[in-house]
Amino acid sequence: YVWGADGPDSYDCSGLVLAAWAKAGVSLPHNAAQQRRVTKTVSRGDLRPGDLVFYYSDLHHVGMYVGGGWVVHASQAGVPVKMKKVDDGPIHSFGRPG
Repeated sequence: YVWGADGPDSYDCSGLVLAAWAKAGVSLPHNAAQQRRVTKTVSRGDLRPGDLVFYYSDLHHVGMYVGGGWVVHASQAGVPVKMKKVDDGPIHSFGRPG
């Protein structure tokens, strides 16, 4: 994790999502709250791998759903990109890019 980074050697949370979706040809802004605004709202029951999970009321964190109740995310300085359970944090909403 490096704040403001979008790879390939370091990422912040929205930079990781931006870089992953760029590989699929989808352009996203480099800010979790802005990513929430440009993605289609989906329900928890409709989550698919690649959907975004937004955390906290101020939308300051985002992870990418990978299936089975897990997300991949970049969390904080000094901590590598890793997996966590989707419910490990206060969920704000879910979004689908593209």
